[in-house]
Amino acid sequence: MLRIVDTRTGRLAEIPSVRRHLLSICVHLPVGDDTGIGLPDLRALLVGDVLARTAELHGLQSRTFLTTPGLPAERTEALGRAMSALGIHPPATVGVHHPNGTLCAAADAHVHTYGTAAQDVAGGVLVGVGRVGPASRESDVPDGARRLDAVVPEGTDPLAVRLLMLGHPYRTPVTVTDAALDEARRTLGDWRQLVADWAQEPSRPIPADVLRHAHAVLADDLGVPAVLDMLAAVETRTDVPAGAKFETFAFLDRVLGLDLAREVGHQHRAAP
Repeated sequence: MLRIVDTRTGRLAEIPSVRRHLLSICVHLPVGDDTGIGLPDLRALLVGDVLARTAELHGLQSRTFLTTPGLPAERTEALGRAMSALGIHPPATVGVHHPNGTLCAAADAHVHTYGTAAQDVAGGVLVGVGRVGPASRESDVPDGARRLDAVVPEGTDPLAVRLLMLGHPYRTPVTVTDAALDEARRTLGDWRQLVADWAQEPSRPIPADVLRHAHAVLADDLGVPAVLDMLAAVETRTDVPAGAKFETFAFLDRVLGLDLAREVGHQHRAAP
């Protein structure tokens, strides 16, 4: 059973709301000609992506739709590139302009940035996503500074931004600072190297307590920060073999989408 807070009521609601094995998710982006594709839009897409991944981890199939009122056709390709950079699976349909259109009318979850989505979407759970932006007052930040390429230095893996956003509960605001981005980049690099090292050891099963806790926190309002904390703890646990650590990180990366196995098979042997 998956539960997530409905912003209409402030209470946890079960999704899907009926007994079936398909979770329908509709992400609403209020992007227009002037603002372009910003970090708040991408964070809403990221939450939809994590929700879909979590559903699949719990044995549900999912389909994600995207409403993009006001998005010029020429920006669709840019949106696709931005989603790809952040490891967001592409929606089944892009460009449904009305939140109550045929594809979104029966959605189980409507994902939007707080203060931007219409509150009268038909049915389903309304999932409000906290804003995200650079460390400045909202009124002082030009629209361009809220875009992905404005906060990711050249040569930086965009998945560090994904990790930074995943480290905060989806309903809370996120401030992107240089220090926070550096920390996310270091963590990502360290974990990928550790996963590559652990992959060389015999495989071992994921510890049962870790698996139970991961399923529980993800099913309870998308507790991704708790999953990240758990991975940091597993990393240093002496009672967990290296092979089990590898399986744990690889398994939970199905939800995190951080490409943690990127360095597997690419170790460089030191010269004799």
